[in-house]
Amino acid sequence: MKRLLGVAILAAAVLGLATASRAGPVGERHLVTTDATAALRDAQHRPQVRVTVWYPAAEGAVEQRIDLGPPGRPLFLVGAVAQDAAFADDRRRPVILFSHGFGGAARMMGWFGTALARDGYVVVAVDHPGNNGIDKMTAAGAILTWDRVQDLRAALGAAAADGAIGPHLDLGRIGVSGFSAGGFTALVSVGAKVDMRRFQAFCRQSPTDGVCAPQKEFALSQEDAERALAAPDLAAEAAHAGDDHTIPSVRAAFAIAPAIVQALPPDGLARIEAPVAIILGDADPVAPPATNGLVAAKAIPHAELKVLPGVGHYDFLSTCTAAGVAAVPLCAAIKVPQDPTHQAAIDMALGFFTKTLGAP
Repeated sequence: MKRLLGVAILAAAVLGLATASRAGPVGERHLVTTDATAALRDAQHRPQVRVTVWYPAAEGAVEQRIDLGPPGRPLFLVGAVAQDAAFADDRRRPVILFSHGFGGAARMMGWFGTALARDGYVVVAVDHPGNNGIDKMTAAGAILTWDRVQDLRAALGAAAADGAIGPHLDLGRIGVSGFSAGGFTALVSVGAKVDMRRFQAFCRQSPTDGVCAPQKEFALSQEDAERALAAPDLAAEAAHAGDDHTIPSVRAAFAIAPAIVQALPPDGLARIEAPVAIILGDADPVAPPATNGLVAAKAIPHAELKVLPGVGHYDFLSTCTAAGVAAVPLCAAIKVPQDPTHQAAIDMALGFFTKTLGAP
């Protein structure tokens, strides 16, 4: 009985935290922009990047569920938004750019983006070409990881130029966030340098490390990745991996279970000047903390770090339903309830961005 009471109190506390940040409806708008590298990564060689924008909507806007999966039998619970609703007011609000994980999508991380929007931020997320769960995955989309930053840069430009969205953006207060490969994207956005040879050398020495093994979403071996990078159609783009990919207007980065950190030399991480916060789970076999998030936290000056006990990698996806657990291997790997993990990430992000960008 005491245990049940404790669980009930914890659940009530979590619900109270969640409710506290949900002051009003969230709007969702969609844009399409172009990126010169997108055609190289997209299976159909389209130059487009899809953009999803979440924002505080006007009172009375009617929200509808955007859960993922078959109608009436969702696999992932994402939340609810009001499509193309008017903005809550005329204020300019801080902007958070968001990058999803390997093979994910903007909406897969909607639990996080909509929570920030309810608190007053405008969240600009993308579906990375050739590396999302909607389109066909490609080798180029999987390995040209530094080009993800260009997707965010293009999305920010499109949102700023849009007549309905642009007037509500405070372009002097921009942050970036991302999950897994998106966490890598966030770090590169604020100045981390990319060295793919360093990553390849690490994977030769540690082939069983989670970031080196073929991923469930797209089983590309490291040998196949190296051959693809050396091929003529990608070699020219690969030569730009080590360029400066910083988005100068970004003032702070929040990384969720960052991956591919071995492609970021420690001396480059040490030169990051923007504030950085990292949250991860200590039971993550996909982006093992010891070779990813903890490495970044140690190298980046004054980085904030939160480690969640018992939490794995896919815990940070949208909440899996019973149908999702039965049908999706990523869901079956989750061992603890996801909602407390999500709330911890939301709370940390809101505190961090309020401190670094100012209250929305």
